[in-house]
Amino acid sequence: MSITTEGMKAKELLAYYQAKADQDARDAKARGDLVCWSASVAPPEFCVTMGIAMIYPETHAAGIGAKKGALDMLEVADRKGYSIDCCSYGRVNMGYMELLKEQAITGKTPEVLANSPAAKVPLPDLVITCNNICNTLLKWYENLAVELDIPCIVIDVPFNHTMPIPEYAKAYIADQFRNAISQLEVICGRPFDYKKFQEVKDQTQRSVYQWNRIAKMSSYKPSPLNCFDLFNYMALIVACRSLDYAEITFKKFADELEANLEAGIYAFKGAEKTRVTWEGIAVWPYLGHTFKSLKSLGSIMTGSAYPGLWDLHYDAHDDSLHSMAEAYTRIYINTCLENKVNVLLNIVNGGKCDGIVYHLNRSCKLMSFLNVETAEIIKEKTGLPYVSFDGDQTDPRNFAPAQFDTRVQALAEMMEANLAAAE
Repeated sequence: MSITTEGMKAKELLAYYQAKADQDARDAKARGDLVCWSASVAPPEFCVTMGIAMIYPETHAAGIGAKKGALDMLEVADRKGYSIDCCSYGRVNMGYMELLKEQAITGKTPEVLANSPAAKVPLPDLVITCNNICNTLLKWYENLAVELDIPCIVIDVPFNHTMPIPEYAKAYIADQFRNAISQLEVICGRPFDYKKFQEVKDQTQRSVYQWNRIAKMSSYKPSPLNCFDLFNYMALIVACRSLDYAEITFKKFADELEANLEAGIYAFKGAEKTRVTWEGIAVWPYLGHTFKSLKSLGSIMTGSAYPGLWDLHYDAHDDSLHSMAEAYTRIYINTCLENKVNVLLNIVNGGKCDGIVYHLNRSCKLMSFLNVETAEIIKEKTGLPYVSFDGDQTDPRNFAPAQFDTRVQALAEMMEANLAAAE
């Protein structure tokens, strides 16, 4: 560990390594090295092996949203003709890309960009995407490639209509991985370093292990972990899971949580009344509001499938890449309704939850469309109450704080009534 980070708390490490990852990309660009913009659940292992600096537009857009800067980027995208029905992560990123293009062409920083709270990241030399989250990512990244005249690597990960994942699907995805490697060899002008690849896979698994240590802490009652914290720390599991940045930070956080548990120090100072599962992406522009609204009711979030998307454990020494292929295709939004229900049931039960909040996200239709059916099935199986609210991951215009407050108040009343009846 660098001397710079000695003695830092987990939150300090999070801020340090987030900033360092962006600086790494800026430094790479300044040296003339390659920079890649990557989809969040596309494998970073290949680019990291090739020494390519990584930026994640979804994470970058979420950060802009959390810092109240999304609307400016969305308005740029609107003026360029991008439909309001497109994913707001994509629209924020397109707006940012357009401003960087303008800056590169004119040599002047546009006023909107100069005044933006957005983390400063360079334009990419290539993009890599994967459709294990949604097909929107394919068109988004293809558009980036056309606008910037750069290579686009697409890793096709078919939807799993049945579970478990069949061997032929793993073999197909492993071939997609090998094709991506071949494309990178051409782009970089040098052979792929398989020895380094092994090191990167090992590092990725160490990061994932520490991430899962954190997530498991919410199973305790009272919980030392408020799972809203996972939304913040998720930046590193997305952007740096193949670097030691994530492992170092997550180990520190997990160690802190374990120490708090041993000392009897809990989230909400142990004053939790009810425990909820949050299904869906965070409302980044209103992250503080949604947290405080639940906290005011004594409701702690101890379950969420969204951070669990990055439970990408696999056998790092499986040279066939089938294990790695399975990890990148089994994420629950790439699987059938039956499996999605089972995943959420495990989260609800593991977090000892009393109710569920469903985010009907205008921007993420894949995660929202099945929520109505999922909610009814889970209620039938568990008897737990649930509410839903309308929102958006980064467009602040699609969220009404009053509606959210009303819905979670109703949920709190139902949960408390159930608990009282069970006594």
